[in-house]
Amino acid sequence: MNAAAVAMIIVVLAHGHGGGLAGPRVPPADLVVRGAVIHTGAARMSRATAMAIRHGRIVQIGNEPSVAPLIGAGTTVLDLNGLTVLPGLVDSHGHVLGLGNLLAEVDVTGTASYAAVVESVRVRAARTPAGEWIQGRGWDQNDWTEKSFPQHAALSAAVPGHPVAIARVDGHALLVNRRALDLAHITRDTPDPPGGEILRDAGGEPTGVLVDNAEELVTALIPPLGPAQREERLLAAMRECARYGLTMVGDAGIGRETWDAYQALLARGTFPIRINAMASVPGELADELLARGPQNGDRLMLRTLKLVADGALGSRGALLSADYSDQAGHRGLETFPFDSLERVAVRARAKGLQVRVHCIGDLANTRTLDAFERAFGGQPRPALRWAIEHAQVVRPEDIRRFARLGIVASMQATHATSDGPWAARRLGPERVKWSYAWRQFLDAGARFADGSDFPVESVNPMLGLYAAITRRDLAGELPAGGWRPEERLTAGEALRSFTIGGAWLAFRDRDLGSLEIGKQADFIVVDHDPILGPPADLPKTRVLRTVVAGETVYQADVH
Repeated sequence: MNAAAVAMIIVVLAHGHGGGLAGPRVPPADLVVRGAVIHTGAARMSRATAMAIRHGRIVQIGNEPSVAPLIGAGTTVLDLNGLTVLPGLVDSHGHVLGLGNLLAEVDVTGTASYAAVVESVRVRAARTPAGEWIQGRGWDQNDWTEKSFPQHAALSAAVPGHPVAIARVDGHALLVNRRALDLAHITRDTPDPPGGEILRDAGGEPTGVLVDNAEELVTALIPPLGPAQREERLLAAMRECARYGLTMVGDAGIGRETWDAYQALLARGTFPIRINAMASVPGELADELLARGPQNGDRLMLRTLKLVADGALGSRGALLSADYSDQAGHRGLETFPFDSLERVAVRARAKGLQVRVHCIGDLANTRTLDAFERAFGGQPRPALRWAIEHAQVVRPEDIRRFARLGIVASMQATHATSDGPWAARRLGPERVKWSYAWRQFLDAGARFADGSDFPVESVNPMLGLYAAITRRDLAGELPAGGWRPEERLTAGEALRSFTIGGAWLAFRDRDLGSLEIGKQADFIVVDHDPILGPPADLPKTRVLRTVVAGETVYQADVH
């Protein structure tokens, strides 16, 4: 007797069907998926061809005979004809409102010159009432022939009648025009704020680029979104996430207004994916969370404090222990005092909260690990699931400390392939070996979760899988064998970092992250197999269907 026949007999006996067996008839499934290549992400059974779902949970998974008894008159049967099914993908670090803003504002991502940025802003200004703010995001001077930071003169000349604020791709620098500088009263005599820098020209005049905490000198003047507009942008961003196969996102740093908007969307039933929200420190929402403790929900969770310890490498705000290789005398910015970080960590641990800290530079990582270790009383605390976000430049001895203390490395694969063409210029040939070290983290025994940091990078997780597996970029600037290929992940490791790794970091690994009986039915259908297919297919892989708790929240228009 073959295995399929045995499985069929087991299912029939278990469900009380046939042969006069007594026992209650098991209700039919609401949805049956069959004819698929299902990568379950489960340790016991890595692949299946069919699964059955009832009330949003998986009640059977295996081969087609095993789910056949669960097909009833009211069951929806999804025949996939060999298409691939994956567990719902988890982006552990994104910025949902930032994505919503990008969809609504000026998107200058990928522009090849400063002139192209200016032109995009000029076009938007031409159809915007005079005096209104023009906002956008996405410029990166590293993509231009002239690699230096822009100066506001060209932008001010092209758009004199609107205040303009265009964020760098990483969000850690802001380009503004003369109108915005004047409104903020920023002059040559304005001092740099703590944790921030006003870039200046050779004569001492502001160039129009504000780094890290200096951005607030201008952003504080921009009228905030109204509740309806905020909800609209959050919903548009969540739908965009669903379109790319994300079923849960860690929203890395929100305030009270965004939390209220999420709750309003949830109350109306317009909540297509799951959001694991993190309260920004400092902030009113963080203070409330520290006072009352975690708020756990199915679609919307809030149990995490998010802090930012330094800036970004691309804007030279990442906090390094030695000078930047391409800027002598400059070591980056401490954007949140480390002694305050330790105090927050102690309070958070007492309240049962998770702490996640943005750290790019090696000194920021070291000092944050120091603060965590003191808050832990010198003992490993893996059950707390605290994380360092990005963990981009980390000394080897600190990688081992991640593993020893139980700190999760919440990293973003596409950061490595975006930064790879220029990272060595910032860090030098020896220090760059400490950067974007995914394999070193895994080999040390540290937990690892992946994401994109959208809208810094594309929201498309297939690009993250491609970057993790190949260490190559789409523009072809990196070597054909991958940039520092010794850090590559296998396809299975990469997928786990976007599934069970993210679910574990969000305290949802018991019911999400893999396709197993009893877990929630979060899955996607794609037209290329990221595990068995060639990695070169990943960038063109389409998500055909996204399902959250058994409900289709996105379906591609296939012609």
